[in-house]
Amino acid sequence: MQADTAIFRCSIAMPKTSSAKKDLLQNAKRRLRNRQQRSRLRTELKLFRALLAENPSREDADAAFAKVAKALDQAASKRLIHRNLAARTKSRLVSLKKGVCS
Repeated sequence: MQADTAIFRCSIAMPKTSSAKKDLLQNAKRRLRNRQQRSRLRTELKLFRALLAENPSREDADAAFAKVAKALDQAASKRLIHRNLAARTKSRLVSLKKGVCS
């Protein structure tokens, strides 16, 4: 609950109605959850690129790509990122994987 009180303290305009207070808390929770999920997604992308830098076997690269593609699709379905961004990222990762594992 420490984050909840911090939201009220740093807010410029204090909400008046109970529904506005509830909205403020819900937005803070959502912002925190989105930040964590976005960070997790970036970490998975970073790990995949690091794996490709080590010249992995084709099977390892395919397994890692499947995991990253699933994470991108889930993020797009939850509207964490745009679906076109997910598609574009997967396309670039596939071409990167083909260049390394050819």
